Amino acid sequence: MASLLILNGPNLNLLGTRQPDVYGTATLADVEVLCRDTAAEFALEIDCLQSNHEGVLVDAIHAARGVHNGIVLNAGAYSHTSIALHDAIVGTEMAVVEVHISNIHAREPFRHHSFITPAAVGIISGVGIQGYALAIRALAEHLSVL
Repeated sequence: MASLLILNGPNLNLLGTRQPDVYGTATLADVEVLCRDTAAEFALEIDCLQSNHEGVLVDAIHAARGVHNGIVLNAGAYSHTSIALHDAIVGTEMAVVEVHISNIHAREPFRHHSFITPAAVGIISGVGIQGYALAIRALAEHLSVL
């Protein structure tokens, strides 16, 4: 059975309470339920991990190789700063769909560039937590699970 890693970066543990006007009121637990339910539609297994530490995220991408078929990655602020995450994706050749809950292109200019995007098979931004469900569907199609 194919499997995906749902990988969330810094401050996403604060979903539901952090800037609800930007990120909504859904919690990280709500995101994980949505991901599990969506993955089940495609007979995909998933593992979920959140970390506020860049190195832990890099290690998780490395560890996903040979275990998972793809990654849904919301790297949070590291999207805009982390060449290390970009290099981990490229180095492991993992299929990654980048997710942002808010529309990063409608926000501060420093959020308009992502180091993840060039290494990802796609990006979903600005549709709230439904972006995770869309990313799972996109990976299922990319991996020919449909």
